[in-house]
Amino acid sequence: MKSENTPFEGGPMDGRVLPVLVGPTGHPPKWYEIPVPDAAGGPPTVLLYKRVPAGYSKRLGLQTGWKYAYQPTGQKPKPRWPWTKGPAPTA
Repeated sequence: MKSENTPFEGGPMDGRVLPVLVGPTGHPPKWYEIPVPDAAGGPPTVLLYKRVPAGYSKRLGLQTGWKYAYQPTGQKPKPRWPWTKGPAPTA
């Protein structure tokens, strides 16, 4: 499997760079979860990071790579499917 060194920004992992496995498209996963064990033996705390663009090139404006940004809420947004919208508003 191929991996890519990806920087982490914000939260407890701020400034660290970890090798993250990439998928068939060459992109790392959209969300990265890091379970942190509880010292008292309780359920582990999950740190949640979201994939965001690392930057853009100056000349053509192409994306230069990915980084992970900390999500303090710790919850992923629910998927929004087009067929689950409510009824269309009537005028």
